[in-house]
Amino acid sequence: MKLTLGPGTLVAAAFIGPGTVTAATVAGANTGFALVWVLVFATLATIIFQEMAARLGVIGRLGLGEAMVSGIESRAIKWSLIALVLSALGLGNAAYEAGNIAGGALGLDALFGASSDTASKGHVLVIGFIAGTLLLWGKYKVLERALIALVVLMSLAFTLSFIIVRPDLRAFFGGLVPTVPEGELLRVIALIGTTIVPYNLFLHAAAARNRWANGADDLPDAIADTRSSIGLGGLVSIFILSTAAATLFAGGVTVTSAGEMALALEPIAGDHARILIGLGLFAAGLTSAITAPMATAYAVTELVPALAGNKPVAFRAIALGILAIGLSVSLLGIRPIQLILIAQMTNGLLLPIIAGFLLIAMNRTSLLGAYTNGRLANTLGGLVMIVTLLLGTRLVLRTFGFWP
Repeated sequence: MKLTLGPGTLVAAAFIGPGTVTAATVAGANTGFALVWVLVFATLATIIFQEMAARLGVIGRLGLGEAMVSGIESRAIKWSLIALVLSALGLGNAAYEAGNIAGGALGLDALFGASSDTASKGHVLVIGFIAGTLLLWGKYKVLERALIALVVLMSLAFTLSFIIVRPDLRAFFGGLVPTVPEGELLRVIALIGTTIVPYNLFLHAAAARNRWANGADDLPDAIADTRSSIGLGGLVSIFILSTAAATLFAGGVTVTSAGEMALALEPIAGDHARILIGLGLFAAGLTSAITAPMATAYAVTELVPALAGNKPVAFRAIALGILAIGLSVSLLGIRPIQLILIAQMTNGLLLPIIAGFLLIAMNRTSLLGAYTNGRLANTLGGLVMIVTLLLGTRLVLRTFGFWP
């Protein structure tokens, strides 16, 4: 087994987007270190599910979409499921894409300034152009290398910002004790929903199948890649929350986005902090602006048989379509914080459904032979699914006044 950065890095690139940066920033600014434990839980849960997705791709040679419908004989049930998944992923990723592009543009705003609305929209177009160019002409290897480079950039940026602000380690470790401050349930679900992202399960299975072709011989490498890449991504998310907690919460500064955090940190930690946060947010937005369309394209081309005959063209058309929707919405001037939070909520409520289908697929010997889930994997996966289901259910009931 050798440690190789690969599809796991794509997943990290996808979930450390502006949604994660924004949610972690606002959580740290409003609750201090109290919700560090949520990101630890979400990171471990993500590793559990993404390992399953990687195993499905490497051993089963299937994408998650294909695995979900392969054992269903009823056409009515199969097409109902396809419609549910495609509508949820399509709408969710279109909302995410708008937030991804706008969030990346906020990073450029922090770096170079945006003296007018025209300048800010120019930054939106820059993000859209780079993402569109890579999606249109970049082969898988090119996309993977570009995303790895961007993940390294944002990891360094947010890690250095964490070091610069020197957080209180006693308070940090105190945040590992699970507590939910009054009125912060929505924020807990947002942090979980922006880390354990359903569309990443589709992305990871398909990317692992493309990357590793030797079945069981490659499985240790795929698992090592998953654990190291996603573990790093989770650590970066924790650094972002901790940076906000150590500066904004401690100083009583209120922010609604990571872009505001970059500007707010300048008088506290100096110009370097603003530059680092700006770079990190730019990289986070661009990586997610690429991976969200990729994930949607993988899911659609797997679930719709009519597209199999010309899959490369269909893949690019779908990916560019999601990018175009996100770019259009971003240019309308809708605040990215609103788009990001809506997408987080959608994904948080969709997660238990997708996770349930993944667990079913991972227990089918017809797909995986001797590499089906063991008792431990099923137990851990089931517990995570139940926790996310209960959190989502409580939020819905509370919204309609049925839960205090």
